[in-house]
Amino acid sequence: MNPQSLTDPVLAPQGRSTKYLLLLSLSALGVVYGDIGTSPLYAIRECFYGEYGVPPVHDNILGVLSLVFWSLILVISFKYLIVVMRADNEGEGGILALMELVLPNSKKWYHGMVLVMGLFGAALLYGDGMITPAISVLSAVEGLNVATPLFKPYVIPITIAILLGLFVLQRKGTGGVGKIFGPIVFLWFLVLAVLGVSAIIKNPVVLEAMNPYYAVVFFQLHGAKGLLVLGAVFLVVTGGEALYADMGHFGRLPIRLAWFIMVLPCLVLNYFGQGALLLDHPELAVNPFFHLAPAWALYPLVILSTFATVIASQAVISGAFSLTYQALNLGYFPRVSVLHTSERERGQIYIPQINWLIFAATVGLVIGFGSSTNLAAAYGVAVTTTMVITSILAFIAMRKLWKWTTPLAVALTVFFLILDLSFFGANILKVAEGGWFPLAIGGIIYLLMRTWMSGRRVLKSMLRSLTPPLSSFIQGLTNRHYTIVEGTAIYMTGNPKTTPPALALNLQHNKVLHEQVIIYSLKVEKVPHIMNRNKLRVDEIAPRFYRVVETYGYMDKVDIEQSIKALQQMPATLKLHDVTFFIGRETLIPSRDVGMKDWQARLFAALTISSQRATKYFNIPSKQVFEVGTQVKI
Repeated sequence: MNPQSLTDPVLAPQGRSTKYLLLLSLSALGVVYGDIGTSPLYAIRECFYGEYGVPPVHDNILGVLSLVFWSLILVISFKYLIVVMRADNEGEGGILALMELVLPNSKKWYHGMVLVMGLFGAALLYGDGMITPAISVLSAVEGLNVATPLFKPYVIPITIAILLGLFVLQRKGTGGVGKIFGPIVFLWFLVLAVLGVSAIIKNPVVLEAMNPYYAVVFFQLHGAKGLLVLGAVFLVVTGGEALYADMGHFGRLPIRLAWFIMVLPCLVLNYFGQGALLLDHPELAVNPFFHLAPAWALYPLVILSTFATVIASQAVISGAFSLTYQALNLGYFPRVSVLHTSERERGQIYIPQINWLIFAATVGLVIGFGSSTNLAAAYGVAVTTTMVITSILAFIAMRKLWKWTTPLAVALTVFFLILDLSFFGANILKVAEGGWFPLAIGGIIYLLMRTWMSGRRVLKSMLRSLTPPLSSFIQGLTNRHYTIVEGTAIYMTGNPKTTPPALALNLQHNKVLHEQVIIYSLKVEKVPHIMNRNKLRVDEIAPRFYRVVETYGYMDKVDIEQSIKALQQMPATLKLHDVTFFIGRETLIPSRDVGMKDWQARLFAALTISSQRATKYFNIPSKQVFEVGTQVKI
C-alpha cells in the first residue's frame, strides 16, 4: 500500500493534469454515483407510500428527512468516503481488495473467519447488483403513469428494451460509458437541485430536519414501526459498496470530489424538496419526485430520469466486473473471458459472461416483481450484510494497516456497526417479501467460490503427490535414457519448485527432452498492479534448465505472448528459439476417498470444464502449444 494515500488523500495522482482529474471526476459522476443519484425516484415514496410507510404528516416528514440526511452524512460521507476508502490496495477498492489487505497468515486463528466474511460479502453484492438496474429503470419509466395511465401496459416492455441497450453498451468499457454518461448525470444532479430548491422556497421549514433531534423524535413516536421505515430510508445509501468497488476505475480523489462538490448537495436539496411538497400535499406521496416538476416538464423529466437510471445500473455492473476479476486472479473464481477496455486505466474491464448473466437476472426480476414498489422489498437485505462485514474488516485495517490505537478503532467500529446493524435489522424483515432473492444469489456464488478455491487446493495437492520435487527430477536424469531434441520447451506450472506433470509425462512416454527447458510460473500478489521492471525473474537452476517466475497484481492483464517478447530482450544466458509451450490438461475424476465431498467434486469438475482455456486466457500462442493430459482423482 502507498503510504501517501493514507496521509495526503487530497493530492492529485502524480503525472495527471487538472484537466484529466476533472475529466475523471465527471466520468466518476456518470458511473459511480448513478445508483445513489437515482434513489430520489423511489426512496421518499417508500417511506410514506410503501408497505411499511408512515402517514405524511409534519413530524413524520421531518423525522424521515432527518434520517435521510444523517444516513448520507454518516454512512456515505464519513464511513465510506473518509474512512473505508483509505483502505485502498494501491488504488483498488472493494470488499475483496479489503479482505486481501487484512487477511492474516493462514496460521492465525481468525484467517478462516476473515476469508469467509470477505468471500460471502463479495458474493452478496451480485444479488443486489441484479436488483439495482431493475428497480432504477422501472421507477423512471413508471413516471409515465403520472402523466397518463395509458402507458401502464407498456412500462415493462419499455423497461426491458432500455435494459437491453444498457447491457449492450458495456462493451465500450466504463471509461467510454462514463464520458457519454457523465454530462447527462451532471445535468441530472442539477435538475435534482433545482426541483428541490423550488419546493423548499415555498416551505423552508423542512430545513429544520438537519437537526438530528427530529430523527430521535421519529423513533419515539413510532417505536418498532420506525425500524421498518428505516428499511426504506436505507434506499438512499444502497450504492455505498458499489462506490467502494468502483474506486479502481477512477481513483479515490475524483470520487471524493464528485461527491462533496456535486452529489451530496444536490441529493439533500431534492430529498428536502420532496418533503416540502408533502407538507402541503400529502396526497402526492404516491410519487412525490415526479410531482415536484411542473406539468410542462413532466415528459422531459421522465426521459432524463430514464437516462439517469440507466447510468445508475452502470455503477453496480462495473463493480461486478471489478469484483469478478479480482476473485478470478486471486483464485476464487474460474477463468472467464476478460476484455480490457482502456490502455490508460488498467482497472477498466468488460466481462461478457457476467454482463449477460446480470442482464438475464434483471429482466427476470422486472417481469417477476412487476413494479419498483415490489422490488423495493427485495432491495437492501444483502448489501446491509455486506456493510456489516466491511465494518468488521475495516477494524482490522485500522489496527493492522493504519496502526490506530485500540480504543479509537473499537469506538469507530462500534459506531459503524450500530448504523449497519440498525439498517440490517430493518431490512432483514423483508426476506419473505423478496429479500430472499439477493441472499439466494449470494449463497450460490459463495458456494461456487468456495468450491473453486477448495478444488484448486485439492488438485494442487494431488498433482504434487504425482510428481517429485524439481530438484530431484533433474538429479534423476543421469539415470534415465532419453533423446535431446532441438528447441525450447516452456512448461507452465503453478508451483515452480515442483516438477510440472507435463514434463514428467513427456519424458516418461516420449523419452525426449528439449535442449533448453523453462519452468514457467505465474504468481499473483495481493496488490492490484506490479511494475513491469519487477515482473520477470529468471534463474538457471541446472545446465539447460531455467526457472522463470512472472509476478502479476490481481488487476493486471496476463499476456504470456508479450512476456516472452520481454524475456527475449533480457540480458541473460537464456536464448529462446523454436519455442513450444507444454500445458497440462487434467481430467478430473470425483472420488469419495480423496478429500472433497462427491457433490462438491462434481461441481468443481463442471466448473473446470466451463472455465476458459488457459491458452486463450493467458494469450499463449495457440500454434505453439502442446497439451499433455492426465487423470486426477479429487
